[in-house]
Amino acid sequence: MAEIKIEKKKPVWPWLLVGLVIVALLVYFLVFRDNGENTEAVTEADYITNTNESDLLGVKENNGTVAAYVNFVENNKENMSLDHEYTNEALLKLIEATDAMANEVGYDVQGDIEKAREYAKMIEQDSFETTHADNIRKADDILTNILQNIQKAKYPGLADEVTALKSALESIKPGVLTLDQKDVVKNYFAKASGLLQKMN
Repeated sequence: MAEIKIEKKKPVWPWLLVGLVIVALLVYFLVFRDNGENTEAVTEADYITNTNESDLLGVKENNGTVAAYVNFVENNKENMSLDHEYTNEALLKLIEATDAMANEVGYDVQGDIEKAREYAKMIEQDSFETTHADNIRKADDILTNILQNIQKAKYPGLADEVTALKSALESIKPGVLTLDQKDVVKNYFAKASGLLQKMN
């Protein structure tokens, strides 16, 4: 007679135990790890809120003078001409908008604003003068410093916009005719408009 070998069934419970351990590890990493990240994100958000109590980025000022400058820059893409009418008007509106924004946040800039106005007046006096770019650069330098100080004090989230504005300012070359760098000057006005619009 042939012997029939009966093999014992291997127990299933070790495999069930291994499966349960794997499922438990997956649940642990998916559930508890996500909760930890969410807690960390909330904590970081609270930290940002608590450290930037003076951040006014979410506050809408709706200042009409700032809005008028932004509208002027957006709606007057005309070519600059020898009489520098566009440049002078854009610069004067930028001076007024910067002054208005400084007043909105309680930042006293009257001395600097007056200096910028003096440079702006020099632009309209003689259309054949070759130092207009120098005066534009000096006025824009003053305005950029004011806007940077406002940004640092009240709008810390707009640091990139101020960096872009400063870069646009540095592109304006003194000693070069304004008409030879009109796109650079317009770019500065556009960057200032973008920054002021976000502050407003």
